[in-house]
Amino acid sequence: MLTITKDNFGKEVEQFSGVVLVDFWAPWCGPCRMVAPVLEELAEKDLKGDTRIKFGKINVDEEQELAARFKIRGIPTIKIFKNGQEVEQFVGAAPKTTYLEIIKRHL
Repeated sequence: MLTITKDNFGKEVEQFSGVVLVDFWAPWCGPCRMVAPVLEELAEKDLKGDTRIKFGKINVDEEQELAARFKIRGIPTIKIFKNGQEVEQFVGAAPKTTYLEIIKRHL
């Protein structure tokens, strides 16, 4: 999982030709801690080697400018970007199958 900041957001998300799943999270957020291993498993096992997708995390406490830009009101918020454009958003924790379904819809 990439750590995404305002400094690398353009390169890692907006300029990427493919799908980027971005997890807006915070270390103190219980549901965020539940979602993190699920997303890591998707990135490192289920979709490993698929060059059409990458996974990133944005810590909303450290990257308040990005959180404000994307109007993050609750966390975890998962945003899906395709070819640099936001195409879907999901708020809250969900099972792995839900995230996989959302991702596959955009691949």
